[in-house]
Amino acid sequence: MPPSASLLVDAVTPKALELTLAVQHEIQTRLDEADRVRHRQVERAQYEADRAWYRYMQVDPGNRLVADSLEADWNGKLRTLAEAQAEYQRQRTADRVAVDPEQRARILALAVDFPVVWWDPNTPQRERKRMLALLVEDVTLLKQRQVTAHVRFRGGATTTLTLPRPLTAWELRATSPEARQQMNALLDEYTDAQVAAILNERGLRTGAGEAFDAASVQWVRFSAGLTSLKLRLLAAGMLTGKQIAAQLGVRRTTIGRWRREGRLEARICNEMGHWLYAPPRADLSDGRPPSERAGLNVKDTSTVGGAV
Repeated sequence: MPPSASLLVDAVTPKALELTLAVQHEIQTRLDEADRVRHRQVERAQYEADRAWYRYMQVDPGNRLVADSLEADWNGKLRTLAEAQAEYQRQRTADRVAVDPEQRARILALAVDFPVVWWDPNTPQRERKRMLALLVEDVTLLKQRQVTAHVRFRGGATTTLTLPRPLTAWELRATSPEARQQMNALLDEYTDAQVAAILNERGLRTGAGEAFDAASVQWVRFSAGLTSLKLRLLAAGMLTGKQIAAQLGVRRTTIGRWRREGRLEARICNEMGHWLYAPPRADLSDGRPPSERAGLNVKDTSTVGGAV
């Protein structure tokens, strides 16, 4: 249930209803005065119609030109009278808002009945909407960092509510802060696909409510400014296969063989099979003289490729 609706229901108190009845009485007083003004307008129209009839009845029947003119004037006054009477009855019907003692007691009982009906779990949402429509005259919204709602109840009572700004469509589909926080921690040790699998095991989902995969983790990394496992390992001092081959002066294929033999500490850093290497030991060598290793290195940089 929206907090705004709850606050509106809480506003239905005996004091608020008493104020509403007092305002209603003032409104009724003003409506009665307006009714007297409109009634005087009807009386004036009746007077004008009666005078037009009298003048018509006094004319010489033989003077057809004058008789026709007075008859037209009389008919015009009758139409004005009919319009004034119809308007008077319409406004009188619309302004009937008087509250008798029985109705007053029923209104005050709303302070108890309204919340009971509102919070009843069997009350459907459409009925709650109708109840609010009966309670509220209008609402003025001011949207800033928060939403300020000036509510005017039927009868004149007012209240002001401060509500959190509703989320945009993009924010509603954004990955939760908890999932982003856990993702950031996991990226210190795991690839995007591995992070996705762990988040799914923990029951976390994307902002769209779907399971994570490597692509969705990559998108969250991009939108949240999180670095990948590869960049984190490089920042920690690990080296690419090309860098370590150049440092040791050996073929890159040799780097791959040493990794498989356990002579180099390495770890895979993404789903494309790329490896990164810890700085080698100072005594690491393949048994060849440094000059031979340097010569091989010059040859290898232009002929050997692939992920190592």
